[in-house]
Amino acid sequence: YKSFRMSDPTQNSTSPDQNLVFTPSEFESISKYLIGSSVRLYPNIIVPQSAGPARIQEKPELMMTSVIESCPFKSVMSFVVGGALGGFMGLFSSSIAPHHQTVQLSTRETLIDMKTTIVSNAKGFAFIGFMFAGTECIIESYRAKTDMKNAVYSGAVTGGILGLRAGIKAAGMGAAGFAAFSAAIDYFMHTSTLFNPTN
Repeated sequence: YKSFRMSDPTQNSTSPDQNLVFTPSEFESISKYLIGSSVRLYPNIIVPQSAGPARIQEKPELMMTSVIESCPFKSVMSFVVGGALGGFMGLFSSSIAPHHQTVQLSTRETLIDMKTTIVSNAKGFAFIGFMFAGTECIIESYRAKTDMKNAVYSGAVTGGILGLRAGIKAAGMGAAGFAAFSAAIDYFMHTSTLFNPTN
């Protein structure tokens, strides 16, 4: 066998064993074979399946996942869900409004009043959902963290924008109120046994 020593043309060797060395071309070819060989012991990708069956997602599935996890999609979905919730709350509040008990309204007036209340509540809830989800997603993407601070910051921004129409003082109070409410809801959802059942 040849020794693992490259030949040095500047040195004069007297021993016959010193002539049995790798030439630079041989050393390069052997290095490529040992290090850069195209043969792999495990040619297939091994996916860990400790948490159940797993498979490599296709490109359309990855694209759909990226769309669902994007900030515009979350904002639009919160807008739609918030509008539906606001409409339901408007329908409920219009049915128990105090003026229905003191003033006798016709069917047409009742329907118009219900429509106005439902549309108003739907717009308000939709805007709050859109602003909260959008700002939370942007803040979470910027911070690269998922914790309670994202909800607090998002609640402060949303409350400040809502209260800004009534002045700076109202904006500050709205930001503080929404931030505290967001922190309380986030804490409740992460600690309550209703959302985190213990087995």
